[in-house]
Amino acid sequence: MGTLNGTGAIVTGSSRGIGADVAQLLAAEGASVVVNYRQKAPRANKVVAAIEAAGGKAVAVGADLTAPEGAAALITAAQENFGVLNLLILNASGGMETTMGEDYALKLNRDAQVDMVEAAADVMPAGSRIVFVTSHQAHFIDTVETMEAYEPVARSKRAGEDALRNLISELEGKGISLVVVSGDMIEGTVTATLLDRATPGAIEARRVEAGRLYSVSEFAAEIVRMVTADVPTGHTEYVGGAQDFLAKS
Repeated sequence: MGTLNGTGAIVTGSSRGIGADVAQLLAAEGASVVVNYRQKAPRANKVVAAIEAAGGKAVAVGADLTAPEGAAALITAAQENFGVLNLLILNASGGMETTMGEDYALKLNRDAQVDMVEAAADVMPAGSRIVFVTSHQAHFIDTVETMEAYEPVARSKRAGEDALRNLISELEGKGISLVVVSGDMIEGTVTATLLDRATPGAIEARRVEAGRLYSVSEFAAEIVRMVTADVPTGHTEYVGGAQDFLAKS
């Protein structure tokens, strides 16, 4: 029996990468998980199959978080399949895509995050937790420069974090806590690959500067650790190489 038995969870952007690992780790601890995808249903179904094969419970739900009905689809799935929603992992992010429009980064990384939280908070019971996943490059963007190719994403994710922090008192009134997990560049992610393509050598340069970079599975484990961590609402957990960012800010 796991520490999260009886927990109904949504993990946004969980058909691959960090989100997929988070979903599987949560399920291994007993949580029932909504695995969210935007387009790649086979990937999400594979994550669900792996969870079920290990004895866990999950359901794959296609939902574009930037669409008006996106948040409602995920919340309804959690309620109908699990009977409860008391954990929300805000992992989905983007903005480096070249085909989604100039305002896509803000729509996804700020507006959709707020919409998801506001909708979820209406049904989450007291004692629930929301975890917002970001990067050091975004969290510290107001004080530390980042790579040009990533700056629009970083600024939109910081705007999303700020908007969510503005909801803390409202959430606290409902007994819901918000925790931010900020990670360094993560080995093996799509974002790191795209940044290395835009700025050749970026991954190696950051690896040298930070000492080491976390893997997808290592970072996912840190996110899951914060689900039950005894920290105050509004806490920021830094994962990997934050010292130089803190020193510059």
